[in-house]
Amino acid sequence: MARRKNILSVRLSRESVNTFESIKQVDEFGNEYWLARSLASILEYTDFRNFIRVISKAKIACINSNHAVSDHFVDVNEMIELAKGAVRSVQSYKLSRYACYLIVQNADPDKEIVAQGQTYFAIQTRIAEVQQMQAYQNLTTEEEKRLFLREEMTKHNVQLADAAKGAGVIDSRDYAIFQNYGYKGLYGGLDAKGIHARKGLKAGQKILDHMGSTELAANLFRATQTEEKIRRENIQGKLRANQGCNLYPSCLCAQPTTDNRALCIDN
Repeated sequence: MARRKNILSVRLSRESVNTFESIKQVDEFGNEYWLARSLASILEYTDFRNFIRVISKAKIACINSNHAVSDHFVDVNEMIELAKGAVRSVQSYKLSRYACYLIVQNADPDKEIVAQGQTYFAIQTRIAEVQQMQAYQNLTTEEEKRLFLREEMTKHNVQLADAAKGAGVIDSRDYAIFQNYGYKGLYGGLDAKGIHARKGLKAGQKILDHMGSTELAANLFRATQTEEKIRRENIQGKLRANQGCNLYPSCLCAQPTTDNRALCIDN
């Protein structure tokens, strides 16, 4: 099989991705977590009291999503440096990846770093969810994982098409435009034709058949979240549906890369 060309790279700059990665910690059980004060600093909240308000909103969202707050927001104390080398213990939280995702969704959207955090945690959370699926865990090779996710994409694209039809996206031309809005949001402005060209595919070859497992997981997140948004908000009209499909405008750029780190997709 021809080598799949990766075109997902993050307009989230590499520096920004590394910033979120740099404050991630791992406990003795191998679980990833982030400390609230470190995250607040990255997200440019100079007054932690303002960040506490964001955390409170995220906790409500956690409850509304039928998740236990205690599983994702754990009260801890952090040591902070004071003048002349002194330190003091202050209130903080040990946050799961999902907690961070909820926090950035409720943070100040006018901050560029918040938008970058929304992309980072959204895609990483979805990838983690896929990797935790029992059926997925039983797979051993990249090709098995890719085929599994490709089938999931097929299923969810049917559900997405049904949701779009309910919103008024009826004929095939309108649906192609609708899908392109989603691709443009994820691929920094590239539509399906542009992605096809950047992957160097021939006529008749489908772009979803030439994605690795991580890139498919990112697209699966796009499809499921778009469908959920359309149904949850009862979106009506082609224009509003297209806007709902473009979940992450300008969050990813299309630069070929062989770098497997962070959100970049393996070739």
